[in-house]
Amino acid sequence: MVSRMNENEIKDFIKDRHSKIATGEESYCSCCSGTDLVIEQAKSAGYTVEDLKSIPEDAVFGLGCGNPTALAELKEGETVLDLGAGGGIDVFLAANKVGDSGKVIGVDMTEEMVEIAIKNAEDGNYQNVEFKLGEIENLPIENDYVDAIISNCVINLTPDKWAAYKEVFRVLKPGGRILISDLVLESEIPEDIRRSFQAWSDCIAGAMEKQSYLDTIKKAGFSDVKIVEQHYFTESNMDERLVGKIISIQVKAIK
Repeated sequence: MVSRMNENEIKDFIKDRHSKIATGEESYCSCCSGTDLVIEQAKSAGYTVEDLKSIPEDAVFGLGCGNPTALAELKEGETVLDLGAGGGIDVFLAANKVGDSGKVIGVDMTEEMVEIAIKNAEDGNYQNVEFKLGEIENLPIENDYVDAIISNCVINLTPDKWAAYKEVFRVLKPGGRILISDLVLESEIPEDIRRSFQAWSDCIAGAMEKQSYLDTIKKAGFSDVKIVEQHYFTESNMDERLVGKIISIQVKAIK
């Protein structure tokens, strides 16, 4: 169990790192520095060339472990929330799907990411998007407001996943749905990795055992919780002790 002090330290470290990624001081991983390699990282996460060409280039940071908009079955006119929006990649893809009659809100806890996302929206002349500064455990959204919620490798960054999913449940309309891309564990990982701030910000140390993760979603109130896609997660610079232990999943559930 992570102590309250450690929870704050984890959050501060992640926020600082994402701030540096937003300003270009740091890349997400050593294997994806430079525009071309960031694009390749995004493609390996599930984004198509067409996806990436349809949105502002500066929205892509090579973050994430899936492409939630590809499986969320978003419809014209829906209101969608993206948790941990970053530069806006999933917000803009979702905006293209819901159209002018719909709306997409992106929430991120890093001020620099929100600033970049807002600029990307202005540069791309997106009229149906909004970006807000906020944390996923305390969303700046009213009750029963959105039709669908998407997220890409963000919920595992919080030590309190149940609190995050309770907030997700709160802001979703009755009958609404989630499509969450995240990393989970097939088996336990070494303790030194669990205690690494860097591993937390790499979406590794905070990953839960797969069934426990699904049970947390159910405990928050969701029904029909199911994995719609999954595959083993690997990176070129991954610690060999992690190989075969981490799974990228796409989870769907209904309120």
